[in-house]
Amino acid sequence: MVDALGVAVVGFGWMGRVHTQAYARVAHHFPGLPLRPELVTVAEEVPGRAEEAAAQFGFASTTRDWRDVAADPRVGAVSITAPNFLHREIGVAMAEAGKHIWIEKPVGLTAQDARAVADAVTQAGVQGAVGFNYRNAPAVEAARELIASGGIGKVTHARVRLFSDYAAHPEGALTWRYERERGGSGVLGDLASHGADLARFLLGDIASLTADTAVFLPERARPAGATAGHSRASGGELGAVENEDYVSCLLRFTSGARGVLEACRVSVGEQNNYGFEVHGTEGAVFWDFRRMNELGVSRGTGYQDQPVSTVYVGPGDGEFGAFQPGAANAMGYDDLKVIEAYRFLRSVAEGVPYGATVADAVRSATVLDAMVRSAEDRTWVTVDASA
Repeated sequence: MVDALGVAVVGFGWMGRVHTQAYARVAHHFPGLPLRPELVTVAEEVPGRAEEAAAQFGFASTTRDWRDVAADPRVGAVSITAPNFLHREIGVAMAEAGKHIWIEKPVGLTAQDARAVADAVTQAGVQGAVGFNYRNAPAVEAARELIASGGIGKVTHARVRLFSDYAAHPEGALTWRYERERGGSGVLGDLASHGADLARFLLGDIASLTADTAVFLPERARPAGATAGHSRASGGELGAVENEDYVSCLLRFTSGARGVLEACRVSVGEQNNYGFEVHGTEGAVFWDFRRMNELGVSRGTGYQDQPVSTVYVGPGDGEFGAFQPGAANAMGYDDLKVIEAYRFLRSVAEGVPYGATVADAVRSATVLDAMVRSAEDRTWVTVDASA
């Protein structure tokens, strides 16, 4: 018997839409899931946006106040896709109301915010999933298994990159994303949070780091009205960009491996250039999000001039088999969020966490906080191992 679970979405920008679409698709790809999500309500403060979402996707009701969701007995689980500065307040309130939460990274503005949400989830006995979607790619999971099995020997060094041009246009509107109080640490919370999670997912905990940051576009025009995504504005009053466009970071892992993490939101010519390179004593593995279903793998005993082979992941890797019947049939970004929805709902059904959790968000945020301190103090910083 399949039980129904009332779900709500708080914040209906692009990511709220992605979560909603994932709920709509999850049973198609995972028919054995013991919970069927039902779209109960959507909360969005921008006038008319919630009503549009309800008309398109079939939410039973709408509201402009997320507090109505916390008080709604029909709702058992909530997707929190509101801006960063609201994550802590909404996340804690939903957990305290007994709602399971699927919350987008970075879960607040600081590690303290993420920890508050994690503590609320633990105390309430609910499940708390986090949107670190790139770790859900079957190729990334295959790379992790290869590394853990010793397939490339002992890891020596790695590089994680996240380059994007979403903020590269000088007419990009001065939205909450560029304000310290509401957007937090800029590209650190937006992109480097994924990088920190990928680094940990693949290679284990980070022991210490040193970072450098920069703002390359110091002013932007204030928007005249509500915005969605990465809107443009021109001719309006100029305001200061308060948080980081760029970060580069040297990492030391507890294993002894070394790493580089670099992220930028104003990289002209780069569209979602996300990926990693992991080198070991006997080989290497490479992944590029833009070729999401492939791995570059170098293995053998040649050491010098050893070739790299392209490996296409298939039904035996991660959740690939839920989407495609054979290797080299492509999966896409939205499929990664369907996997997240599946693991979240499975966690709720079984009472055991699957996939990235709020505890992972705390660990990622702790790394980001260390980056901020390092950039300010121009020194190496020890990452809090107790996070």
